[in-house]
Amino acid sequence: MKLSYESIQNCEAWEKICVKLPSFDWKDMYAETAAHPTWVHFGSGSLFRAFHAMLQQSLVEQGLVKGGLYTAETFDYEMVEASYAPYDNLSILVTLMPDGNLEKTVVGTVAGGLRADPAYPEDYERLKEIFRNPSLQLITFTITEKGYALTGIDGKFTALAEADFAAGPHKGKLAMSKVASLLLERFHAGGTPMAVVSTDNCSHNGAKVRAGVTTMAEKWLENGFVSQAFVDWVEDEEKVSFPWTMIDKITPRPAQNVADELQKLGIENVNVTVTSKGGYTAAFVNAEKPQYLVIEDRFPNGRPPLEKAGVYFTDRDTVNNVEKMKVTTCLNPLHTALAVSGCILGYETIAQEMRDPELRKLVEKIGYVEGMPVVTDPGIIKPMDFIHEVIDRRLPNPFMPDTPQRIAMDTSQKVAIRFGETIKSYVARDDLDPKSLTYIPLAIALWLRYLLALDDEGKPFECSSDPMLETLQTQLAGVELGKPETVTDEVLKPILSNEVIFASNLVEVGLAEKITGMLRELVAGSGAVRATLRKYLND
Repeated sequence: MKLSYESIQNCEAWEKICVKLPSFDWKDMYAETAAHPTWVHFGSGSLFRAFHAMLQQSLVEQGLVKGGLYTAETFDYEMVEASYAPYDNLSILVTLMPDGNLEKTVVGTVAGGLRADPAYPEDYERLKEIFRNPSLQLITFTITEKGYALTGIDGKFTALAEADFAAGPHKGKLAMSKVASLLLERFHAGGTPMAVVSTDNCSHNGAKVRAGVTTMAEKWLENGFVSQAFVDWVEDEEKVSFPWTMIDKITPRPAQNVADELQKLGIENVNVTVTSKGGYTAAFVNAEKPQYLVIEDRFPNGRPPLEKAGVYFTDRDTVNNVEKMKVTTCLNPLHTALAVSGCILGYETIAQEMRDPELRKLVEKIGYVEGMPVVTDPGIIKPMDFIHEVIDRRLPNPFMPDTPQRIAMDTSQKVAIRFGETIKSYVARDDLDPKSLTYIPLAIALWLRYLLALDDEGKPFECSSDPMLETLQTQLAGVELGKPETVTDEVLKPILSNEVIFASNLVEVGLAEKITGMLRELVAGSGAVRATLRKYLND
């Protein structure tokens, strides 16, 4: 049994191994999507297939829409080449239940995986055709927070951004220049309105994608590539809207043990592939069951009825409050604290860490003790219910193959939101003192200790990819394990005062001395990380 359109016509064979098949015909869905495309998603990885494509599948199976959606890859084209065309754009969603059961569903609403690059003219021309079609209602994104960034740690435009400004439309390398180029196609084709919707796991994601697209358009105007009318169109949210969203579904990279289970059932072509850019992909995706998507309801050309698939549509303030609840308190800061600690302590999964008494206490203290006092109840989801689900059910799920190494990726791009926003809230409140914080400063100190790339026994490990990794490790180069005296104000002040990293100046806030002291304890020698955790968490 090989995953393909032809193979799934043998319904009995697939149902015998408890794989749920789409209730619609893929060819009919494909024809409708090709003629009347409504949705393109940028980012072809696991979250898209486990969540976005399945939302649309729910609508098709309910008879609410007829077409599916396209995915467009802006960075790692091997993801598309390895995971879409070879399987007729089908995939298997494996839902990892806490009791060990695997729920298996064939995802059948993807009409094509396209490489968003003029170097692949057949794919790129198809994307241009789609963007010119008035039927297109929305584009969505899961390209990670760094996919929207045009500036570096110093606040200046990066060399890649400057190159794309100078190159003009359809010649750029960055995701934002590719999206702006495709919007230019739509503008020239009559400018039918549409929504540009980031569903990346970052604060104010709608504002981030809007800033990236509009900045690109404005720079092209300065360089004579586009008209003022195009810039005006992109910046008019009655024409091009940029809704804010909150998304939540833990979707680890495809795990070999899941591939092994599928192969035992007789499914042949499900091997995990690692691309040359470090991406993990397969014919299947593995994910947890819980999922949340909250979207600001601003769609000037209409939208699919995704509320019928469980999506919350609301106003911007509510989205912002839900997002802040999750990203600054109830999930993401807990994930980051576990990620950097787990790498130092040699853990292989997040679930294993949740069985570590000190690490479990660490996330409980960060969430319940320090985060909850500044959470705004968004109304549609109760914060205490949400965090209890995270700590008691989601993170401890032993069948989720999520690794601290995956979560530790791009931490420098995340700490401003995951920890910095809570610190800012303490500063803003008259009844709270940021100097009273202990566990968030400890998590920050653990991140700095992680950047030394030495585990708790002093053995080297490889830090996960991060756009600021080299810069930060250079700044910390003087810090030596076993020599706490090398942790000096001179070394740490440039880092802890950097508002780009932490969303505020931690020296001015009054936390630098505490973090510096904690880092001295964490580098005292072999076993110092465990000893420090015990000191602060077993009081």
